Amino acid sequence: MSARTIAAAESWRGRWTGPTGFTLDDERMRPGAVGPAADVTLDGTVFPGFRDAHVHLELTDARALYAGGLDEVHDLGAGLEAAATWPSPNGPAAGLPRVRFAGQFLTAPGGYPSDRAWAPHGSVREVTSARDAADAVREQADAGAAFVKLTLNSVAGPVFDDDTLAAVVAAAHATGLRAVAHVEGAGQSARAVAAGVDVLAHTPWTETLDDALIESAARSTVWISTLAIHCGPELDVAVDNLRRFHAAGGTVRYGTDLGNGDLPQGPNASEVRALLAAGLGRDHVVAAMTEGDSAARFAAGLDRITFVPDTPPPNDDDFADWLTRARVVTVTDLQETSR
Repeated sequence: MSARTIAAAESWRGRWTGPTGFTLDDERMRPGAVGPAADVTLDGTVFPGFRDAHVHLELTDARALYAGGLDEVHDLGAGLEAAATWPSPNGPAAGLPRVRFAGQFLTAPGGYPSDRAWAPHGSVREVTSARDAADAVREQADAGAAFVKLTLNSVAGPVFDDDTLAAVVAAAHATGLRAVAHVEGAGQSARAVAAGVDVLAHTPWTETLDDALIESAARSTVWISTLAIHCGPELDVAVDNLRRFHAAGGTVRYGTDLGNGDLPQGPNASEVRALLAAGLGRDHVVAAMTEGDSAARFAAGLDRITFVPDTPPPNDDDFADWLTRARVVTVTDLQETSR
């Protein structure tokens, strides 16, 4: 097909661009010159797809997440049979978010969340020893996992000893996968950082981390926010930890732990407000929601985008609510509109 043109009131490509143009060609949308009359005019803001980096699809409705404006989600704990049914990031299905998944929770025998009623059948893999770690990780990788999830929850039960923890992380890295850890309880964040864990699935909330650990974590780990699942003192601790992590140059990803209670099935205004309270400006919040690679993603061409009507409001509280109006728009939708 010949290229068609789109004019948008605003876009995010690693920065706010103001009014900008795009072309539709070869089933992809890319930045491009529009000329005096665009085929499609979008009275709003164009983003590469929003991502939630911490969800549990077996505990929520994937179609509702897509309808709520999420183009991609990262599942951090599920049965391998369920994960096999989800659309891949490279082969999206109509009406569903792209999915990257960790596979099963890797935990110590009797460890979290093996005793939790909410944990779906088959979603927990107990790792019995350092020798067993390679087999456990290989099972996830063979099932198509994009990363490995391990749990260090000393509040809820047993956790890996140092040798087994190191073996799980080493096996993940040997397989080319990042190790993502749920850390909860005194000293568990320090253990995760020392073992070379790449991503913390939650901002630490059970203890105030000292500045030296924050500095070390900022150099070596990514933190997924999940602030809005907390309230009271736990929220205060998490926001303080994240504020110092961000100030130290740490990378933050937007994530909500969707499936954990009654959370909005799309961008979460409470999560955004908590991120702003932790010192992330709007640009950092949007980068956390798009994983910071927006310009490259647009340049490569997108088959669908996230669109929010209107342009960003000046007030931060309104900005958080504005993001909840997001919806996913496909190139097919735009091509049909331009005809």
